[in-house]
Amino acid sequence: MGDTTSVLKRQVKRNMYKWHRILGIITVIPVIFWTCSGLSHPVIAHWFKVPVAHEYIRPETVDRSQMKLSIQQVLTKNGINLITSARMISFGGQTYYQVKNRKSEISYFSATDGKQLLNGEQLYAAYLGRYFLGDSTSKIKSITKVTSFGGEYQYVNRLLPVWKLDFDRKDQMDVYVETAQSRLANYNDSNRKVFLWLFSNFHSFAFIANITNNTFRYIVILVLASIVIFSTLSGLLVYGVLWKKFKKPATGQKIGFLRRNHRVIGIAVSLVTLSFIGSGAYHATRKFKPDDRINYVSEPEINNSQLAFSSNELPLNWDEVSNVAVTRFNSKTYYQVKRLKKEDDSWKKQQVAKAESFGQQQQKNQPDLDYYDASTGQLLPDGVMEHSYSLVKQFVAQGAADGEAACCEMMSNAAADQSAPLIISSSDFMTKFDSDYGFINKRLPVVKLALSTPTHLTYYVEPATGRMAARVQDSDRREGLSFAVFHKYLLVDFAGKNFRDFLTAFAAMGVLVVSVLGLILFIKTN
Repeated sequence: MGDTTSVLKRQVKRNMYKWHRILGIITVIPVIFWTCSGLSHPVIAHWFKVPVAHEYIRPETVDRSQMKLSIQQVLTKNGINLITSARMISFGGQTYYQVKNRKSEISYFSATDGKQLLNGEQLYAAYLGRYFLGDSTSKIKSITKVTSFGGEYQYVNRLLPVWKLDFDRKDQMDVYVETAQSRLANYNDSNRKVFLWLFSNFHSFAFIANITNNTFRYIVILVLASIVIFSTLSGLLVYGVLWKKFKKPATGQKIGFLRRNHRVIGIAVSLVTLSFIGSGAYHATRKFKPDDRINYVSEPEINNSQLAFSSNELPLNWDEVSNVAVTRFNSKTYYQVKRLKKEDDSWKKQQVAKAESFGQQQQKNQPDLDYYDASTGQLLPDGVMEHSYSLVKQFVAQGAADGEAACCEMMSNAAADQSAPLIISSSDFMTKFDSDYGFINKRLPVVKLALSTPTHLTYYVEPATGRMAARVQDSDRREGLSFAVFHKYLLVDFAGKNFRDFLTAFAAMGVLVVSVLGLILFIKTN
């Protein structure tokens, strides 16, 4: 047994260096691609970033002088009986009702005389694009509706549909806007377009998905990442633990510059390599299940007859109102009123009176949305939470119907019977991103409803659109924490984003140098 073990050890030592070289050469090109494209991220962010004049539209109070007609009057005047949503917008010195029909087509009607604005979507998209960019003079070469992700407008942007505005400028600026919520979705100048292409193809290997599919792409990424991990571990053994067995050069040879520096730098960045590749591989494993949140939306039909109470007669302090929209849930239609600032303490007490029915904790932030019954004009206490709870129940049921595994009996019951209650452990009205609901989710404000489940399943819903903004459970939190700490180095955020980006770039540069030295060493010794 002892002789067998000794022979096995000798065989391992004899072949360890050989296998390290083989594993390294298999993955050297992918590693160079990953590190170079990763390095481009902070470079673009700091040296080639084009600032825009505005990142969002600052809300202002509605102009009551232009609200001659109510929403119902405008719909009646234009012979519109069924809609899915309506809200107010202002541009060009005029106030309009933005109305979406059953085909998701958006039209604009003057709040003063009810006349339809021809080409309203394109005109409003152009206004938003110029406003966000701060450019009122450049010609807009084209305005295109984008209804799917891909290319220069990728899934990470989350919002659809949007309008793409191609500006006639030296930087070839494209601006993407979501007219339905007056949002800036994305913007790309010529430098960023190049970066997006490089990052998509050399970091995310999008070219593989283009010729095959996403599943095969992530299989390739995981296989290559696994080989890199084994190559790094074998390098630690060869150049670290077992260096005395390998460092003696052949007769007449010296340990050259390449081999010496490949060893020193390789050991120095080995943990960085393992953290980058390991967290990236973990991140890739989460991609086999498609992110289908965009399919989760509630847009019930609203009949004009359900707007019996005039929106113009709502008992509001109009000096604090920035918008009035129409929504429907729990078989009732409501006016959704957005305020500019919080009311007094008596209002707060009224709004949180029903909070206990939604969980053990009250929401931390007071919502700026009020709900009024469209048939009576009466205020719905804690309406934003009622609406959000209704959305979550629908999304839980939809998830079960789509084949997602219900994590517990309570969710299974809710999926089978929407009258069955969901147990909410906590809720919050969020106006800022946090560690669980990061900037990558795009939508704000949202309502957070944490369910009492073994996996701490939490839904984030956007009341303004009836959409699911995110769905997070413990496995997502673990992967998110891994990616944030080991791939993006968010633990050093206390020192500022510039330092974090510098540290990340420096670490990636170390991995790149080791890979290049290893490649040169391989070429010279063969």
